[in-house]
Amino acid sequence: MRIASEERGSGFPVLLIMGLGYGRWAWEPLVDPLAERYRVIWFDNRGIGASDKPAGPYTVAQLAEDALQVLDEHDVERAHVVGTSLGGMVAQELALDHAERVERLALLCTTAGGADAYPMPEATARLFAEAASLPPDVALRGFVENAVSARGEVVETLVARRLANPPDPAGWQAQAHAGMTYANARAGEIAQPTLVLVGDEDNVIDWRNSQALAAAIPNAQLQIFPGAGHLFFWERPHEVADTLKGFLG
Repeated sequence: MRIASEERGSGFPVLLIMGLGYGRWAWEPLVDPLAERYRVIWFDNRGIGASDKPAGPYTVAQLAEDALQVLDEHDVERAHVVGTSLGGMVAQELALDHAERVERLALLCTTAGGADAYPMPEATARLFAEAASLPPDVALRGFVENAVSARGEVVETLVARRLANPPDPAGWQAQAHAGMTYANARAGEIAQPTLVLVGDEDNVIDWRNSQALAAAIPNAQLQIFPGAGHLFFWERPHEVADTLKGFLG
């Protein structure tokens, strides 16, 4: 499996794992601030960007093995791991199945999944239902606007980035299957120091799933960003970067 990755900075390694339908470019707001202190490694999940796009569906366990491969290819024995959305699910699996490779864990706007999870918010469910009947550019803008609470420059920047980096439809579906079928019944076994971050206006993954996840992980910290959406690290990059630095040390 070819997994496209890059790194910047020096210091203790930090691995960034992106979510559904976004390439590694989507870590743009956090890479430089974190690279001031850490060796930051980020990559395209299978199914998107410059990574291989094998036939799906995919599982979160497969994506976690890809993340482990990235650590191996960069000769990293142990790293802090930061995952967002689907990437947060991948980070949970990496911390559970390869605990010796994960120093600290930061989970952004994600969920443990399963039958007890809060369902997808109505706005996103409606977008999924309507997207096929909309012009592609209209659907793309709708998904971006749904993922942030802000309007203006943040939306325009994300729309431009997504138009310049369109996801592979089959890869998107394969990744979506991984997220939709994920169920982590082992959250209570996560032993690494863990920080859970979420915006309380998340229209993609109900923010209460982050609250439940933090409650399930022993001694996890929870920080809520009031008025922020799913891509809250695009809306409040400096605040999120400072929070991560304070936690990672």
